[in-house]
Formats: sequence, C-alpha cells, structure tokens
Amino acid sequence: MSVKNPGIDLDLEWVSKARVNTQAVLKRAQQVQGRKVAKKQWQAAWLLKAVTCIDLTTLSGDDTPSNVHRLCMKASQPVRRDLLKNMDMHDKGITTAAVCVYPSRVADAVKSLKAANSSLPVASVATGFPAGQTPLKTRLDEVRMAVQDGATEIDIVINRTLALTGQWAALYDEVRQFREACGEAHMKTILAVGELGTFTNVYKASLVSMMAGSDFIKTSTGKESVNATYPVAIVMVRAIRDYYLRTGHKVGFKPAGGIRTAQEALVWLVLMKEELGDDWLTPTLFRLGASSLLADIERQIYHYVTGCYAAYYELPMA
Repeated sequence: MSVKNPGIDLDLEWVSKARVNTQAVLKRAQQVQGRKVAKKQWQAAWLLKAVTCIDLTTLSGDDTPSNVHRLCMKASQPVRRDLLKNMDMHDKGITTAAVCVYPSRVADAVKSLKAANSSLPVASVATGFPAGQTPLKTRLDEVRMAVQDGATEIDIVINRTLALTGQWAALYDEVRQFREACGEAHMKTILAVGELGTFTNVYKASLVSMMAGSDFIKTSTGKESVNATYPVAIVMVRAIRDYYLRTGHKVGFKPAGGIRTAQEALVWLVLMKEELGDDWLTPTLFRLGASSLLADIERQIYHYVTGCYAAYYELPMA
C-alpha cells in the first residue's frame, strides 16, 4: 500500500453544510444491487480480483498463536494451487491484501509470515476496538504498541459519542493524534456506521476522518448489529469522491462486517468501479474486511474449474 493521505486543516463550514438525500441514496443502492454480475471466466477473474482485496481477519476472544498462524498461511495461499494452475494464474502471486488481528496477536502474525518468507502486511485493530470507549492515552498506547510489534496498517475506531453530539473539532483532533501515533503505518478509520444514526452523520464523520489524515475509511467493526450496507457505502464513497475532487488526495474504502458470499463481493466491486473508477479496484484503495468470505469465493472458483461444488472438507479452512 503506497498512497498516503496527508490530511488537511479542519473545514467546519464544509462539514456543517453537508446534507444527504436519503431517498436518492436508497434508490442508487437498489440500482447497484440489481446489476447483473459477470458469469463464467469473467466472474472467475473478478473473484480473483476480490481475493487480492481481502483483509483476511480473525477477531475472536479465543484467538491463539496457532489459528493466527493458520490464517497467515491461508492468506499467503488463498486459493488451492491446482485450481490456480488450471486457470494459468498459479505464478501471478495471488495473495490476500493483508491479515487483520488484535494488537496482542500482531507479533504472532509477523512471526508466521516471516517464517513463510511472505511480505504480506499485518493490520491490527486498535483504539479500544470495537467500542472505542477507553481513555485516549490508552488508545494511543495501543496504536504505538501494535506498530512496534510490526503492524504496518492500523484499523482505528472513532469515538462515536463525538460524532453523535456533533463535536467535529474534537473528533478531528483525536483522529489526528491517532494518525501521528501510527507513524509510517497506514491508518484505516472505522466509523461504526450502524451507531451513527443518520446518513448525514456518516457523511460528516467520513469527511472529518479524511481531513484528519485517514488513508482509508471503513464501515464497521463487524461487531455492531448493522454493518456494511450498500446505502451507507454510497454515502461514504461519495464523501471520498468529494474529498478527492477538492483536495486531490485519494482515500481508500473498506466495507467490513457481514460480507460472506462471492456474489456480495462482486456487487462491492461493481459499486467501486461505478462510483470511483478503476483506480479504486486495487488493494491500494479498496479492501474487503472478511473472515468467511474467502471460503465461498474458493468454492465458486472450484465450481468454475471442475463444474461441481466442493464439499467443505475438500478445501482448506479459511
């Protein structure tokens, strides 16, 4: 990942004037969902593209060094080699975009990838994930520790209280401090859209996060009741587009939470292509936060290659 957003000074006038037309957003979301997706070899190609954009994630209370190791191995070889060979894609270096773990598991992930001679980035959630309700000093320390342990991408969560009460200057200052704590690491900012109330709040939180220097904005932690939905995504990608047109800085987008099927992955790619263009169809500017999605994509690729569906025991665990 190379594109970095330096951020800009907080423009409260821009933020305060922002309004979102809810009906127009819902109509656009319906259009995107109704699109016919590619079939046959074109679908297989798009699915491999989706694989390269996945942040393969494990964020469970029972994470251990061994299942983090397994996750890293799967991320390094996400699709069975014989299937890739059949498609003449075995030597194209197909891996997921990154692995994503809790801060205390970063060292395990770095060690596993190093042992496998893989240069795959390790992403870590931080700042009191998922609620963001710990003291600011603790949240900053968590970011620094994850970077120190070898994380090159940090997924921070915003303090939703500040967004819900309209304290945009305070939110900007917090995210700015997280940006500084990240150092050279890339920063993805989780808005937790299911807890922001309105589309206008989502748009404003997106703008403020980008102004403060976020390299990506991300929909959800995956722990809320409402996660990545198409209407919310449209609001966020329009904010990315507006920010780019005004500042010239490209900011990435990461939907996360509840993305489980290959079909959904294709819709997300279509949405990005139509709303932001081909530049946002690479792992540099687009990520899919998922844990179970890869298994379904691999099943669909297996079906494309062999003409039948694999039993679950025939494919390695994701």
